[in-house]
Amino acid sequence: MTAISDRPQMLPEQFEELAHALARTAEGVRPEFINGKLGVKPVPDGDHGLIIEWLMRICIQSRPELWLYDQGLKVQTYRGGHARPDGTLAPSGTFGSQGEWANAGGVLMVVEVTSYDSDTERRDRIEKPRAYAETGIPVYLLIDRDSAEVVVHSQPDGVRYESIQVLPFGKTVHLPEPVGIVLDTEPLKNWVR
Repeated sequence: MTAISDRPQMLPEQFEELAHALARTAEGVRPEFINGKLGVKPVPDGDHGLIIEWLMRICIQSRPELWLYDQGLKVQTYRGGHARPDGTLAPSGTFGSQGEWANAGGVLMVVEVTSYDSDTERRDRIEKPRAYAETGIPVYLLIDRDSAEVVVHSQPDGVRYESIQVLPFGKTVHLPEPVGIVLDTEPLKNWVR
């Protein structure tokens, strides 16, 4: 017997319709559907944008065949989840003809940069690592501005990431294969409160 709390709030198709309507009418709202529940992501602040710009430059210089996309992804096939990572690293052209919510096949890494809001703990540190691991995304990079740490999740087993590395801003971070990029995280110290 399925508990009521285990049932999703809506079907994935209903979420897609709602997300499309919100995109046309509500500024500053980035809806997501993780673990069967509707959520919204705050609009990124300026420092958040600078972190993504910093990461994009490193990725392009290190692996020019890849691109850091702002792409909604279908995650958690079991629950029909939909996530909008802050960055999605994949080979150039991966998401052609897929629309707003693409399949995660071909994704090498997803990136989240924490926002200063009350949902960060649940969303970025608990729900998204699980959703991305269940989807089989090889690397989840969390740039945690609250703790001034970079958290690298890798080796998804279909339920969770088996390897989690936590390093303070300022350390050199080696993103594991299939990403294979090295990050000097010293500049991240400039973009935290």
